[in-house]
Amino acid sequence: MHSFVSYMLLGLSLSAPLGPINAAQLDKGLRGGFLHAWILGLGAVSADIIYMLLVYFGMIHLLDAPFVKAFLWLFGFFVLVYTGFDGIRSSGEVSTARLRDSSDTSLYRSFLSGFLMSLFNPLSILFWLGIYGSVLAKAASEFPMQQLLIYSGGIVLGILLWDCSMAAASSMFRRLLTPRVLRAISVLSGLSLIGFGLYFGVQAARLLFFH
Repeated sequence: MHSFVSYMLLGLSLSAPLGPINAAQLDKGLRGGFLHAWILGLGAVSADIIYMLLVYFGMIHLLDAPFVKAFLWLFGFFVLVYTGFDGIRSSGEVSTARLRDSSDTSLYRSFLSGFLMSLFNPLSILFWLGIYGSVLAKAASEFPMQQLLIYSGGIVLGILLWDCSMAAASSMFRRLLTPRVLRAISVLSGLSLIGFGLYFGVQAARLLFFH
């Protein structure tokens, strides 16, 4: 049980640093409330699980080709910049959104947004290859296969707990803060996503033209 909790804490700590998903969850929670932010987080976790499985089955090297990396960086650039600009463009809607319990955006779109953001994030590949790959290598030498699956579940549970916390915090902000502050947070979230997107674009250009 102690080991399971430590792996769950690992999942929590992996999710905590500010990144595109956290910024998008904050913005989504301000607009649509807890459920939309949580569903976006579930979409991101689904992509994380895909990468975990690729590492688990030793297929992560297929994603290491320069062309594939460049494609992922480029697609991530488009997804994040589009989402960021869309968030800034509609930031004025945040103050009226909190007067109702649902957003115009469907839950499916929230899920798809989180899934694509995480799936086309090359940092996820490096992240899971480096972190989960090393955890897997260490655990494989000490524990049977069944234990590995349990500990992997602990990591996923930690990520889900963080997503739930982010969704709850963003929906709480939505109810407590003034419309002006909500709009400012929404704009900052959009700028953050654009910033991450531009970073992705620079990395894609380096791979395509300067590699």
